[in-house]
Amino acid sequence: MSYLRELVRAQKKGNAIGIPSVCTANTWVLETCIQRAKMYERPVLIESTCNQVNQFGGYTGMKPVDFVGLIYDLADQFGVSYQNIILGGDHLGPNPWKDETVDVAMGKAKALVKAYIEAGYKKIHLDASMRLGGDDLTRRLDVELIAKRAAELARVAEDTVQSLGDAQLPFYVIGTEVPIPGGAVANESDISVTTVDDVKRTIEVTHLAFVNAGLEDAWERVIAVVVQPGVEFGDANIHHYDRRQTLNLKHFIEEYPQLVFEAHSTDYQLPQSLRQMVEDHFAILKVGPALTFAFREAVFSLAMMENELFPSEKRSNIINVLDDVMKEEPRYWWNYYHGTQREQLFKRRYSFSDRIRYYWAYPQVQNALGKLLRNLKGISLPISLLSQFAPVQCQKIRNGEIENTPKDLIYDRINAVLDDYDYACFQG
Repeated sequence: MSYLRELVRAQKKGNAIGIPSVCTANTWVLETCIQRAKMYERPVLIESTCNQVNQFGGYTGMKPVDFVGLIYDLADQFGVSYQNIILGGDHLGPNPWKDETVDVAMGKAKALVKAYIEAGYKKIHLDASMRLGGDDLTRRLDVELIAKRAAELARVAEDTVQSLGDAQLPFYVIGTEVPIPGGAVANESDISVTTVDDVKRTIEVTHLAFVNAGLEDAWERVIAVVVQPGVEFGDANIHHYDRRQTLNLKHFIEEYPQLVFEAHSTDYQLPQSLRQMVEDHFAILKVGPALTFAFREAVFSLAMMENELFPSEKRSNIINVLDDVMKEEPRYWWNYYHGTQREQLFKRRYSFSDRIRYYWAYPQVQNALGKLLRNLKGISLPISLLSQFAPVQCQKIRNGEIENTPKDLIYDRINAVLDDYDYACFQG
């Protein structure tokens, strides 16, 4: 039986069990997640988005089969069974091509879903909620049209699985958060918790669209619906979970024996808030930027120590290298970071939105990171410096919990975020 199906059944029995959904292509984060799967002997859910990984390469340069290959290579490296890896596709639909005509955008979206299924993904989030070229730009799409397009994508997935003769059928997630993902919010008034009426309509209309498309069997594998639970983050602000605002949603989803909620943008929530979300049936918790933010924190801490230990001509200067690349290629942050030049500089480095995550794979950055790690690898970092720039890891080194190496410091920063999700998801 699939772990995802077990998860839903546990929730319906009153057990507050959840699973973190790690959505990133950062190798350091992925390594950390795979190592945890080995350590705790439990499944890990790893997802990629339609913009990150698609049939044209996405912004990572990886097609679905390439991303799966990366994950399985890491699994082989750390001795993790493929059976303990759940691969998910997030927001699979026409979003990357929303400026193109409906026929073209949906054609590419169908090819995207086909590529994901062929690569071995088993958790598919169907999202056709965005307006496309030719749609009326003055109004939101009708729920019926969104559902019809989602069903068309599900049909492609089902047909592809059948053609492959794959006995392990995919599970589906429907719905999308409000507002549509892709930007940080400015203030609390911008966030509206999904109403019961809206999510009920989404479920009913999507169910009907599946039935009309002859996808009754596939509907039995729809396990979650995405809603907005009132959590989000911006450059410097975090909108924390308030379970009082989702009480009606909690009671509503209890009426559906096969469905739980999937929550996106749960990054930076307090551990107790994440735990409350799982208790309130937000059983799948999507996280991404918080993990790469922790990776950036670790690298910056190491860079600060490098500055104290090496003369200027021998330093990696990775912080400046990153910013130079971001200024040369501003497309991943320009529409998100506003203000004066100084304010933009601060946001490029320290924003919770973590647009810096798009730049780690650039050759200049990889070279600088490699130099940083080489510089620090051959020395024992002084406890006094660790206390200054990595105090939590300093205590762990002194207690013998981790080694005094740059890699261990990086892994431990990432693990601290994942520890919060484990507290939330695996205490039931």
